[in-house]
Amino acid sequence: MANIDQITESVLEKIDSVGFKQEGAYNLRYNGYSLCHGNTEHITIKRKEDRQGIDVYISGETKGEQVHIPVVVAVSGMTDEVYNDFYIEDGAQVTIIAGCGIHNSGCNDSRHDGIHTFHVGKGANVRYEEKHYGEGEGTGARILNPVTKIIMEESAVFTLDTAQIKGVDSTKRETQVVMGADAKLFVVEKLMTHDKQSAVSNMDIYLNGSGSSAQITSRSVARGESKQVFHPKAIGNALCHAHIQCDSIIMDKAQVCSIPEIDAQHVDAAIIHEAAIGRINNEQLIKLNTFGLNGEEAEAVIIENFLN
Repeated sequence: MANIDQITESVLEKIDSVGFKQEGAYNLRYNGYSLCHGNTEHITIKRKEDRQGIDVYISGETKGEQVHIPVVVAVSGMTDEVYNDFYIEDGAQVTIIAGCGIHNSGCNDSRHDGIHTFHVGKGANVRYEEKHYGEGEGTGARILNPVTKIIMEESAVFTLDTAQIKGVDSTKRETQVVMGADAKLFVVEKLMTHDKQSAVSNMDIYLNGSGSSAQITSRSVARGESKQVFHPKAIGNALCHAHIQCDSIIMDKAQVCSIPEIDAQHVDAAIIHEAAIGRINNEQLIKLNTFGLNGEEAEAVIIENFLN
């Protein structure tokens, strides 16, 4: 069992919603290398030999197990690029809990680029949770650029639940999903930016199989002078259903650009998009003020409930 320092323990508490433990199926990437990992009867994790990263093999007999694969970068000036591939067999049911936290106390930028590819078998049900977090007293930036590729076979179900908690100076998220017949996709993206932070999220969903469906929900809060750009795109290439919803709260001198895009290339493709950007409702603030909360406390309650 590997020894984990106090800073890493603190970061892990932020990015692993269940709680990271060195048991079951897990892999902890720390400052550019695999610090520790473990397997189970149905889940095997192997380090790649040709480049940085891991291959995760999840058998069809997996029912209700979890895989924890957090990343912690605690060195100023590091650029960490990693390629992780997940092979989920037909009928598997699994939750994958990822996330990356950067602790930067120096003057140089620290960056993590995680490229994840999911091969989801027929009838498999996968939940993937990913949290991003940054901290540290240094002036160096904390940069996270995730790339997520999902290939879904017939009747597969995939839930993508991502959240950027705070402290990330720059992020660019690229997501691509290819869906087979009767596949179902659920995406929930939650994001908060402040100060001069920037965030870009591009998403391409290809509904190629008959009966496929996708629900994409994005919620964000922009404060300070931060900038956000969201560009989710649903491409209907068969009889399918998709719904895109983007809601943002804008505050201070922030900027938010939301570009939901729908592209029907089949007569039976039914795709809907909605987008809303606005400030916090004054009536909500006044109501919370009557309960004894000051302005800052009331804003915090509204934002917390909006992002949950």
